[in-house]
Amino acid sequence: MRRFVIIASIAALSLHAAFAQGEKNSAIPDLSSSAFGWQTNLEDWQDPPAGYGHGPMKNDPAHPFVSNAEAGRRGIQPTLRIGDVKDPILKPWASKFMQDLNDEALTGTRQVPFAAQARCYPGGVPGQLLFPFEPVYFVQTPKEVWMMWQRDHMVRRVFLTDQHSEHVTPSWFGESIGHYENGSTLVVDTIGLSTKNSYIDNFRTPHTEKLHVIERFTIDPDGKNMTAIVTVEDPDTFNEPLTMQQRWFKVDAPMRETVCAENNLDYFNQGLFPVPEAGKPDF
Repeated sequence: MRRFVIIASIAALSLHAAFAQGEKNSAIPDLSSSAFGWQTNLEDWQDPPAGYGHGPMKNDPAHPFVSNAEAGRRGIQPTLRIGDVKDPILKPWASKFMQDLNDEALTGTRQVPFAAQARCYPGGVPGQLLFPFEPVYFVQTPKEVWMMWQRDHMVRRVFLTDQHSEHVTPSWFGESIGHYENGSTLVVDTIGLSTKNSYIDNFRTPHTEKLHVIERFTIDPDGKNMTAIVTVEDPDTFNEPLTMQQRWFKVDAPMRETVCAENNLDYFNQGLFPVPEAGKPDF
């Protein structure tokens, strides 16, 4: 009799779990799994669908950008990312800031301009979404969503609430709050972002602590791809909002251990931006 009760209890729990999972799938997008992640091979923002206004920052037309992957396919030399400082969306200070960094690259002062994913820095928000070639994994709970990148196992937390804290101390990932819409989209609202070595893209477009980011993550109906439409506003940096798009594809693989800083030195004297080092132990 006892054995029957135990088996019946297990069956009931399994049925409850299956029902709960079914409710979850019908109510919110199912972003999370320990068995799969979401990977992008795109290191730059893509144009959003029509109707969103100003898209992402682009390269300077006088300096077309050719990635390593594209260079290999075409049999040509790759080039550096040189941002278009004449884009009228930029405030004067931001244009000059970018021009100074461009000059470092063009004159050879720093042969490889700063890129967070190459030099082991957090990408900030929304720049972290441009980490390529290694997946990001989601953990969804009733009160939080965690985004966990395989690279260095960086974790970003999204609190499922409708109000920001009264006082937010600026940090790499700021304070992100979120909610679900229409059973298919995770909407994330982020403020409180620090500015040092933090850019919205790989053209080194800066921002101030007034940056406000809205991200909308949606899974395609077939479940094989995920899209984020990202809008950034910063009245001290941009003359209007920018809207950008990123895409991921599902990879059926659990998270692996990767450590960015291992053996990541400037062996060819290219003036690489230094990998971050702690001034004192954390313990």
